[in-house]
Amino acid sequence: MKITLFGTQPYDRESFDRIRDTYGFDICYHRSHLNANNVALAQGSDAVCIFVNDTADAGTIRQLAGMGVKLIALRCAGFNNVDLNAAARYGIPVVRVPAYSPHAVAEHAVALMLALNRKIHRAYWRTRDGNFSLHGLMGFDMYGKTAGIVGTGRIARELIRILKGFGMEVVANDLFPDPQYAAEAGIAYVLLDELYARADIVSLHCPLTDRTRYMIGDAAISRMKPGVILINTGRGQLIHTEALIDGLKEKKIGAAGLDVYEEEAGYFYEDTSDRIMDDDVLARLLSFNNVIVTSHQGFFTREAVDNIARTTMQNIKDFSECRRLENEVRAEPENAVGQL
Repeated sequence: MKITLFGTQPYDRESFDRIRDTYGFDICYHRSHLNANNVALAQGSDAVCIFVNDTADAGTIRQLAGMGVKLIALRCAGFNNVDLNAAARYGIPVVRVPAYSPHAVAEHAVALMLALNRKIHRAYWRTRDGNFSLHGLMGFDMYGKTAGIVGTGRIARELIRILKGFGMEVVANDLFPDPQYAAEAGIAYVLLDELYARADIVSLHCPLTDRTRYMIGDAAISRMKPGVILINTGRGQLIHTEALIDGLKEKKIGAAGLDVYEEEAGYFYEDTSDRIMDDDVLARLLSFNNVIVTSHQGFFTREAVDNIARTTMQNIKDFSECRRLENEVRAEPENAVGQL
């Protein structure tokens, strides 16, 4: 079985090469991101393997089907970059890696919280320049504060465990609340308005859907506690960036830690330091000293990268052997109901 991996970096190749003999697949690597213009690179492949900045829209999927591609394997948890309806029309299953390492992303979210609260990034640059002043570096005790967690999947539950260890109160919101989990974890499910009003830190861990796209905009920010720290390690389009910038300018948002950005495809995972940044919104965001942007690296630990490779290869093996696809994702039914 031939597999074409798009959007690969050296670490992807190392992880997949370590286990390819175990599965016996023929793997072809490409640095370029899959899109309608370069889909021909998948010619002769039985499956394509893509990451977060690849684009499997309807036109791309139509071409993949035309050249005989039988499976789309995501080596990530999110699947908003795949047109699931088109995949279903052309009979191409879509599989993903739902839980490569919830610890990795949760720990990165905590790192962003702590760095922003205690101004670690600012202190680092100051002391390198011989400035040991404490002016402007005051933070707050995490103990006793309230964290608002939107979405309570695997990553969020690991984050909640860590934050409870700090002695924080946790309120959460989920499309499908889990009362048993809430009782066991010592948290409370609340409506979003209450979460925004109570939380000193808001962290986003819900999938990107039509329902959640730009859920953090002017209206949501206006309901948040003044000085709130906003963390996003999920998907960039959960936040309307221009609304976030307005919230930062008006001091409504005290700080923001972003591991994702809504227009990240042109920058993240690439070295663009020798070019002038032509994304004015991203440039403006990076100008704030109370904002930390990391390059979608929350997943990036040795354990997580190896887990991604193993789960992806197992997904493909299950497909090749006509087994049930445990990690298949399908289009959401049009009549799905629920409220965040």
